[in-house]
Amino acid sequence: MRRQFLKTLNKDIRNEPEEPCSPQATLSVTLQGAVIAVINTVVMVTIVVRASDEGHAYLSWAICSAMLIGGAVTALQASRIGRFGAGHLLLCGAGPHWVAISVVAINVGGWTTLASLIVVSSLAQFAFAAWLPVLRRIITPVVCGTSLMLIAISVIAVAVDRLAQVPDGTPLVAGPLVVAATLGAAVVISLKGTGILRLWAPLIGILSGCAVAAMFDLYDLDSLRRAPWFQTPDFGAWPGIDLTPGTEFWTLLPTFILVTLVVAVKTGGDGVVIQQVSLRRSRAIDFRVVQGTVNASGLGGLLSGLAGTPPTVVYSPSSIALINLTGIAFRGIGYWIGAAMILLAFLPKIAALLLAAPSAVVASLLLMVMGMLLVEGMRMLFREGLDQRNSLIVAMTLAVGLGVESLNVFGVRSDNLWASILGNGTTVGILVMIALTTLLELTSPRSKKLDVELRTSSLPRIDEFLSNFAAEIGWSEESVNRLRASGEESLLCLLSSGTEDDEAGTRLIVVVRSQDDSVEMDFLSVFEDQNIEDRLAYMSEEAEVHDDRELSFRLLRHHASSVHHRKYHGVDVVTVRVEQTG
Repeated sequence: MRRQFLKTLNKDIRNEPEEPCSPQATLSVTLQGAVIAVINTVVMVTIVVRASDEGHAYLSWAICSAMLIGGAVTALQASRIGRFGAGHLLLCGAGPHWVAISVVAINVGGWTTLASLIVVSSLAQFAFAAWLPVLRRIITPVVCGTSLMLIAISVIAVAVDRLAQVPDGTPLVAGPLVVAATLGAAVVISLKGTGILRLWAPLIGILSGCAVAAMFDLYDLDSLRRAPWFQTPDFGAWPGIDLTPGTEFWTLLPTFILVTLVVAVKTGGDGVVIQQVSLRRSRAIDFRVVQGTVNASGLGGLLSGLAGTPPTVVYSPSSIALINLTGIAFRGIGYWIGAAMILLAFLPKIAALLLAAPSAVVASLLLMVMGMLLVEGMRMLFREGLDQRNSLIVAMTLAVGLGVESLNVFGVRSDNLWASILGNGTTVGILVMIALTTLLELTSPRSKKLDVELRTSSLPRIDEFLSNFAAEIGWSEESVNRLRASGEESLLCLLSSGTEDDEAGTRLIVVVRSQDDSVEMDFLSVFEDQNIEDRLAYMSEEAEVHDDRELSFRLLRHHASSVHHRKYHGVDVVTVRVEQTG
């Protein structure tokens, strides 16, 4: 286990989330993160507002509000305030997931109806985060990794289409030269650059592409000239909230909740992935971080609805790429990026400067970012392991998702409401994956449960419970003894944080189920802050045993084929798998 653990060492991480970096590095990452977040936010808001034929006053209000909320949520994600925030560097802003159905809602009921729909549907993310321990067998690392791959592949196709978008009359060589300048500078500096130069690779790529684009008059200077230097939002443009929703609201609400739940699954995956890419040495996933990520995203959606602007989401591809390219994951930078977004909300000239960049420049950088996200999704799958069932689920998800994305297999008209759902490969793919995972869980052998107190005196009841279960499934005496020993050592590991009196009144729920030639045990309770899975991974086979607590960890590792420890707010889950012998 230790040898496998050491293979996950990430030497490219220069600063972990809790390790401050130099002022120069902080400035570099802050500027690049703010540029990425502002561009994404302004583009998404502009698409929705322009589709509704609203005027410039409302567009200014929506962009300013979205940037203020995006900056605040980015700073919140860098924090851990109660059950909100990931404690990691995560860029946030207006997302593309609701674009299609938002346009439908605006055309049917106006902006007040859309705002009410966003407010109500955002509550689904809070519910998802609260129920995450119950959904732990559905929202797995395999589900999260496949979602990232599907998102990456879908966006790559869009980025490739945008590479060739140049005005009529432009020389044919202009597009390829802009792409080559952008990607060439960013990739070469990322591969060969050292020190502070490597931190500026994405921004240097953008500047190189813009310089070549300017030679062919592809840079939009008119919009830059028209934008004012400083502007406060016009509060008179706020659409308000519809407190007496009509038929249109109730008709569209199920669709909004469905999309919001899909986004919640994706955001949960972001919370998983950001932990893996931000650390030098891989550790067990802390699902309290996942819950905090989803809760903060839900708060962003709620505030967006109240402000009447498209919902705020986590820009996971951009966040992951920023960390991978710079090697800096210091969460304190999230505060600076959030502050920069809030400041830029009142400086339209700066936002216009970024948006004037040709689509080929933005698409080139997007292509590199999505490629890195695709690789990260593959890493998650390989890290978790792919058995026959998981392999089939991943295969069907990618096949259906990519099939829907490339061809409207359901034959839905493009102006139909359901086209926004059934015509989106990422949404359909995630729904298929969740449906297959749920089907697999529902058709698995029924589990049995035991509810006891977390104390040593409960050991005889646990031992009898496991013995009876093993006898029912016909295990040999040797296999039964291994199962009983694993249950005993699991209990001792959970009690190792203090005296037995410290655990008085704490419930311990033991759930067992059989799977092929193995038995899986779940121990649900509230434990010490240290993760048991990390403790097992760090232990050396040759190290001298110093105390009984370490002996329990060693015996558990000896008897069990795998141990996973998932920490949530209010409950921890330790899953132990024991294989049959003989």
